[in-house]
Amino acid sequence: MNTGVVSRVWKKVLCRQFAFSASPSLLNTVVGAPSAPLGCQAGVGVSGNGRFYSTNTEKQPQKQKVVVVGIPNPFIWFRTRVYYFLIRAYFDQEFNIEEFTAGAKQAFAHVSNLLSQCNFDALEGLVTKEALERLKGKCLLLSDNHKKALAANPDEIMYTTPGDVGIYYDDNGRKFVSILMRYWYLTTAALPDETPEGVKMFQIVFGDESRKETKHLITANYEFRREFTQGVIPNWTITRIEHSNLLE
Repeated sequence: MNTGVVSRVWKKVLCRQFAFSASPSLLNTVVGAPSAPLGCQAGVGVSGNGRFYSTNTEKQPQKQKVVVVGIPNPFIWFRTRVYYFLIRAYFDQEFNIEEFTAGAKQAFAHVSNLLSQCNFDALEGLVTKEALERLKGKCLLLSDNHKKALAANPDEIMYTTPGDVGIYYDDNGRKFVSILMRYWYLTTAALPDETPEGVKMFQIVFGDESRKETKHLITANYEFRREFTQGVIPNWTITRIEHSNLLE
């Protein structure tokens, strides 16, 4: 299969492989700054769907949102743009990082939910065999609450950013591209109050002070790889999965 044909179908294959389609409505659930490379600094502000009261007698409720803002590392930002150019020049003329990010985000939500259920059979073909073997031993040792924390609801994914990009050849001349994606998402799983570094916690008040819902902000890294050797089916596969202080 020539690269022109591959480039026209890659997005459809990615979305079909993970049982999702990239849609603008899902992209609209991301709140915060535009995509920034891995290595950026991020800040969190609570502005979420809680009810915060003013001091006047009417006590008008104000809708709030949780906002995650990323500040990109200039060096990494420039380096990844060079790699995007090389991918378009030598592998896929129609490669678009925004489209890839949208599809990868849906893949992350789908795979993380399967992982939280320890549904390893359903993960075959989506995750490489080597990565799946590593995950099995770790996932089965997690408590129920920690397993629940692995699942990312698409509406609770606050920030999505492409990270490191790699282009390499093996000894047989096969060509590969890997893209590391980083996600910040909220979970209501009951995690310990004294969370280790990498798991950030804050409270949002719903209704009144007597009803509080605690949400944890967790980061996850998913690495996607695709072989660009001529004649190979253009599938993106996950080669690495990390959830901060949950699965590493």
